[in-house]
Amino acid sequence: MTELAALVELLKDGQVIAYPTEAVFGLGCDPDSETAVAKLLALKQRQWQKGLILIAADYQQLLPYIDDSQLNAQQRAAIFASWPGPVTWVIPAKSQTPRFLTGQFDSLAVRVSAHPLVQQLCRQFAKPLVSTSANLSGAAPCRSVAEITQQFGENFPVLNGEVGGRQNPSEIRDALTGKQIRQG
Repeated sequence: MTELAALVELLKDGQVIAYPTEAVFGLGCDPDSETAVAKLLALKQRQWQKGLILIAADYQQLLPYIDDSQLNAQQRAAIFASWPGPVTWVIPAKSQTPRFLTGQFDSLAVRVSAHPLVQQLCRQFAKPLVSTSANLSGAAPCRSVAEITQQFGENFPVLNGEVGGRQNPSEIRDALTGKQIRQG
C-alpha cells in the first residue's frame, strides 16, 4: 500500500492526518465525520464556533457543502480566477452543512489547493478535507515533517513532502462582497 493510500484509509477511519500545503503543513480529516472533526478540534485546542476551512482538489468537491446558487457569475469568476491557489473564499453554506464545520456562521471557508500532494490526497479520498494549520495552540505552524514529529509525536500520520514556497497562510476573502478577511 502506498503512503497516500494508507493515509486515505486513516481518513476513512476517522483519523486526523498532516500534509504539506502551499505555505505550512495542514491538519486534515473527513468533513463528514463529526468524531474526526472533534478529534481535530481537541488536538488544536480550537473552539468549534470559529468554523473550519475545507480544502479540495476542485470546485466540484465543494458543491455538497456550499450554496453555489447564492453566487452570481461575477463572484464565481473572481473565485475561479484565484484557484487553484492560496486564496480561501467564505461562501454561503448549504442549510444541511453541519454546524461542526460552519461553527457560528451560515457560511463555509473553502479553497481549491494548487499543491500537488493535496490534489492527489483529495482525489484519492474523493472529497475535500477539513484543513487547519498543523500546530498546537500557541505554537508556530509546522513547515516540515520534523516539526510535525516535534509537536505531535513520532507516530502522527503525515504525508511526506515539501510545503510550497509561500511564507503566509492563505488569504481569506468573502465571496459575496469580495472583501479581504485575512491577508495572505
